[in-house]
Amino acid sequence: MATVKIKFAYKEGHAFGRIYYQIIHARKVRRIFTGIYLKPSEWSVRRSVVLVHEINARVRQESARIHRVIKSLDEAGVPYTADEAVAQYNMYVDKIELAKFMDSLIFRLKASGRIRTAETYRSAFASFHGFRQGHPTMLDAMTADMMEDYQIYLKMRGLTLNSVSFYMRILRAAYNQAVSAGLIDQRMPFRSVYTGIGKTVKRAVPIAVMRKIKRLDLSGLPALDYARDMFLMSFYLRGMSFVDMAYLRKSDLAGGYVSYRRRKTGQSLIIKWTREMKTIAGKYPVNVSDYLLPILRGNGVCERSTYRNAAYRINKSLKKIGIMLGIDIPLTMYVARHSWASAAKAKGVPLSIISQGMGHDSEATTRIYLASLDTSLIDKANAAIISSI
Repeated sequence: MATVKIKFAYKEGHAFGRIYYQIIHARKVRRIFTGIYLKPSEWSVRRSVVLVHEINARVRQESARIHRVIKSLDEAGVPYTADEAVAQYNMYVDKIELAKFMDSLIFRLKASGRIRTAETYRSAFASFHGFRQGHPTMLDAMTADMMEDYQIYLKMRGLTLNSVSFYMRILRAAYNQAVSAGLIDQRMPFRSVYTGIGKTVKRAVPIAVMRKIKRLDLSGLPALDYARDMFLMSFYLRGMSFVDMAYLRKSDLAGGYVSYRRRKTGQSLIIKWTREMKTIAGKYPVNVSDYLLPILRGNGVCERSTYRNAAYRINKSLKKIGIMLGIDIPLTMYVARHSWASAAKAKGVPLSIISQGMGHDSEATTRIYLASLDTSLIDKANAAIISSI
């Protein structure tokens, strides 16, 4: 078994010396130098310890990583050299750096087609990296105090509790994956920060407002008219999310029904293709791409970028429409989804049918019940809702 000693390299006449770790195995000595520099007065020669508390904590942490690697090598039961111990340590440190670990998770998410989730991971890390002012973060160095400081940082930047929770839950998920992989021990760094989901502000508009949006004269304002059409299309399609609308393919429409799989949950849904949907789709030139609606118009690597740009432009136009009508909430594509659910509830549609109609799958009991529900019930409910406007 290798032994580890903490050493201080110092040359007489120099203001600072440097901490390094000495690994001895099979009578071979190797060194791992750190980026920790000390004044001679900050090092105890007799006890071989750092006298500055904060730095000593870091030294103990790095030393613990080396011991972890050596223990793993010893338990493997395969002979190893001091050089191999150093190499394994360097590889381990590389693995537990948050930036590189997040990159590996994001790569796997993209490879499995979970592009939106990958983007949320990237966004959460960018926020945390900003809080850390670009300094690298090791997974095993994430503490409850650090995460509480990050929460304060987010609140000071004006983020709501739900937004704070959004970032915290993603970072916690990444941290827990590192624990599950055996890279680090569970130290519960998120135990004191907010990771719940509070009530969000109202995002639905009543049928009367939907009627105003539908009948608003937007002649001569093609950008706003197009945004209104996509908003109504989402509403007609039982509150279909914009990303699912964008990626609907022509092959998804057959026999008078649209069949698709939600990108967020993977759940399969079938929606009757109504006269109102046909009217909107017929206003625009036939899409030259494989996609059904006039959102993505090409089959290429820039589809995701095109989708994001389209969402931005449409939501910007919808906000203008909302101002024109005096609507007291910002009008976005997401409002269409909430409005369909609200309209269905107002029509007395059972919660179970609304849940299936929107592709929700968060409640196991609801999923079990809905597995045998006739989709014609949902189509009838949707027809009643569409006819209301």
